[in-house]
Amino acid sequence: MTTAERDERERTVRLSVPEMDCPSCAGKVTGSVERLDGVRETDPAPTTGTLAVTYDAEETDAGDIRERVEAAGYAVESSDGEDELGLSVPEMDCPSCAGKVENALEGVEGVASFETRPATGEVRVAGDADRERVVAAIESAGYEVESATGDEGGPDVAGPSDVWTSPRALKTWAGAGFMVVGLLLEFFLTSADALLFSAVGREFHLSAVLLLLSAGIAGQEILRNGYYSAKNLSLDIDLLMGTGVVSAVAVGLYFEAATLAVLFSIAELLERFSMDRARNSVRELMDLSPDTATVRRTDADGATTEETVPVEEVGVGETVVVRPGEKIPVDGRVLEGTSAVNQAPITGESVPVDKSEDDEVYAGTINEEGYLEVEATAEADETTLSQVIELVGDAQRDRTDREQFIEKFAAYYTPIIVAGALVTAFGPPLLLGGEFREWFVRGLTLLVVACPCAFVISTPVSVVSGVTSAARNGVLVKGGPHLESMGAVEAVAFDKTGTLTEGELAVTDAVPLNGNDEEDLLGCAHDLERRSEHPIAQAIVEHAHGTSNPHDEHGEDRPIENFESLTGKGVRADLGGVTHYAGKPALFAELGFDLEHVHLSTDGGQVVADAAESKCDDREDCLDLLADVVPRFQREGKTVVLVGTEDQLEGVLAIADEVRPSARETVSRLQDWGVECVMLTGDNEGTARAVAEEVGVDDYRAELLPEQKVEAVEDLTERHGTVAMVGDGVNDAPALAAATVGVAMGAAGTDTAIETADIALLGDDLRKVPYLYRLSRKANAVIRQNIWASLAVKAVLAVGAPLGLVSVAMAILVGDMGMSLGVTGNAMRLARVEPEE
Repeated sequence: MTTAERDERERTVRLSVPEMDCPSCAGKVTGSVERLDGVRETDPAPTTGTLAVTYDAEETDAGDIRERVEAAGYAVESSDGEDELGLSVPEMDCPSCAGKVENALEGVEGVASFETRPATGEVRVAGDADRERVVAAIESAGYEVESATGDEGGPDVAGPSDVWTSPRALKTWAGAGFMVVGLLLEFFLTSADALLFSAVGREFHLSAVLLLLSAGIAGQEILRNGYYSAKNLSLDIDLLMGTGVVSAVAVGLYFEAATLAVLFSIAELLERFSMDRARNSVRELMDLSPDTATVRRTDADGATTEETVPVEEVGVGETVVVRPGEKIPVDGRVLEGTSAVNQAPITGESVPVDKSEDDEVYAGTINEEGYLEVEATAEADETTLSQVIELVGDAQRDRTDREQFIEKFAAYYTPIIVAGALVTAFGPPLLLGGEFREWFVRGLTLLVVACPCAFVISTPVSVVSGVTSAARNGVLVKGGPHLESMGAVEAVAFDKTGTLTEGELAVTDAVPLNGNDEEDLLGCAHDLERRSEHPIAQAIVEHAHGTSNPHDEHGEDRPIENFESLTGKGVRADLGGVTHYAGKPALFAELGFDLEHVHLSTDGGQVVADAAESKCDDREDCLDLLADVVPRFQREGKTVVLVGTEDQLEGVLAIADEVRPSARETVSRLQDWGVECVMLTGDNEGTARAVAEEVGVDDYRAELLPEQKVEAVEDLTERHGTVAMVGDGVNDAPALAAATVGVAMGAAGTDTAIETADIALLGDDLRKVPYLYRLSRKANAVIRQNIWASLAVKAVLAVGAPLGLVSVAMAILVGDMGMSLGVTGNAMRLARVEPEE
């Protein structure tokens, strides 16, 4: 087979395997997949739960690969070969509703996987199923599908005003009108309450007919949904209320039937209205990005024109024109122009940020004053804003501990109360000779109390409110469990570089040794470090380019050989056939340099190293100079990098990183709440001590390798139970993963940070950490209030109903309508939690 034929038959499929979250898991999956004939290459990514497989299309296919993954014990959620359908199902607003929809979607041909999000009224379906078939399945469960979109956009969210003019609302108002007239005739205008007819052994007066019409019209949706609940064997509110209406009519309790139908329908509308308010917070995020963009393109004649196109049609690399006052439609890089950009919608920064050539900008931010030309660096569905919207929606996927408890509790609560309602309705009349009508009404009331609706929605609506509130302030919380955990942390571990400090390192001092001059030292350091991606290396390279000529005589970078990064220590490479090193003093101690007497001295003062004293001629003189220079640099909080060979030191470089102005304030606020603050850094003891003293942390640990940072986090977890780690999301990934909650700084525009962290601060404002902690604590408090208030009200009603102290109307108005509105309104308070200035 030729190479061309081989390439033509080669395909790559990417699978989402969320449970593959560790190297061991990845090994099992790849081992299973690689048994297939035709598999060329496997590339697992446990951090993001994805697997890429390159295969020969004539020997195997994506279906076989999926089967091998599942054979290893791991579920495949979706693949890049599958379409995803987004559906708006506004009436699906509780876990019970979601359960019926899920039952309806089970077994639908072509549906590979699905996910219901009751807090936002969305259903996501992956696979190649026919859209009409999926919609029909959901509607067969009793829920209307209002809109559907594919990958190009999320489903629409109905606005609150739509609720009061919906078909169900109109039926409810009609039913309420009939009920009011019927009550007037029965209780106040009895002379006008004429007998219309007799049937099934009963007399039907005008009031009875009006009340029956009221129950039939207002209760139409209740009966319809109750039918689907019975069909799906779902013991939920619709089945309970539908049974109640039918039973009340059957025994001649027309007033109770009409009251139940009308008041419950109004309760459902109010609940829908309040849920839509919560959903609108998600829609507000979706509305941040403009629908169109002005793109500069070249036509067939070679002329350059400006076209206004849908933002989805803007390709990577195209130039987008953004005028003053317009929203930036894409993530990109400024090609031309300067302006102040309001980044508050993305990063939560209150002050506009100046942007000029080569600066990054984000979709959804606002160009305040200048003219900008921006090169698009991401498709519309891959921008930071689109990731935020998607992940906020996904925040409902993982259940918090409280949600799991509530669902288990509700699974026992509802059947027990239903059984109690049956005993109340039929026990006393059959066993004790009680009046049937009276005890039936009490049983019916207890049946209403059996609905755990407010109790069940108390947590998810709070999570959605808290997560969207955080997103509007530049904090991306990837799920309710992380929001819950952040409010319970007792210790926060901070990375130093880029977190407590600005992360913009610069060379502040250069001390050449052994007859070298500064240009020699910087040239050698540049060549050693230019292949490294470490921030210190980049600072050295940038400084070398700015102050000297680190190139050979032809103006090109000098060739290096055998480059090696020594993790946590420095780098090594061959220059001109001689092995050179650049790194920490500890690295040169390992090479045999006697650096034991290079310690922190008590002598103060600024380092001054003129040419005479710096050009030491032998090894001992250089070590003596280091004994004076290195401690002084370290005492000033600077990082020391030595440059040299195995036999000779060529010089010393000092690199400094400024502490963020907000670092001390952040640490102080957390400490005021009783949270222990610890700094973890790979930097030297002197630098760590200087920064720790400046920001006021309780403790610090220096000279840590990545695995030692993990050990430090684990040690803090043993002492405190719940620990948050704040870092850059890339270099600190192991420590972030080891912590209870991993928080990534400055994640806007950084896919890796957004994907790997539990929580991402989209901007670089460290003050968002105490805001996040305060929001999480308030969210936990709101959830507790909602749960216990719901339990207390249900308990009182459950006791009062059999005793005749609670009416059907009271059970609905207080236990269902009142508590649903109460918990939703309480949850919406989280939207008002703002960062403190």
